[in-house]
Amino acid sequence: MTIQDKLYLDRFNADKQSHLFIIDPDVCLNKCPEQYCTKFCPAHVYEWDDEAQKILVGYEGCVECGTCRIGCPFRNIKWLNPRGGYGVQYRQG
Repeated sequence: MTIQDKLYLDRFNADKQSHLFIIDPDVCLNKCPEQYCTKFCPAHVYEWDDEAQKILVGYEGCVECGTCRIGCPFRNIKWLNPRGGYGVQYRQG
C-alpha cells in the first residue's frame, strides 16, 4: 500500500479558514528557489504556482504531521492547530 493509498483512507473536516500560513511570500520567491515545502510535505499541501510566483497552500488536505514547522529552512511557515472539530480524521491508524 502506498502512502497515497493510506492518505486516501483519511477523512477531512476542513475549516473555512486556514491553519497554515506563509509568513512572507517574498522569502519563497527570492530566497528559496528549491521550494522545499513542495517536496517534504507527505500530503502535498504546498504547491508552487509559476504564474502567480507564490506558494499555494491547500490546507484542507493537511495531515497535521507538523513537518512544515521544522522543514522550512527559513521558518517561513506558521502552523497552528486546526480549530476544534476540524482537521484530519484518521482511519485504520
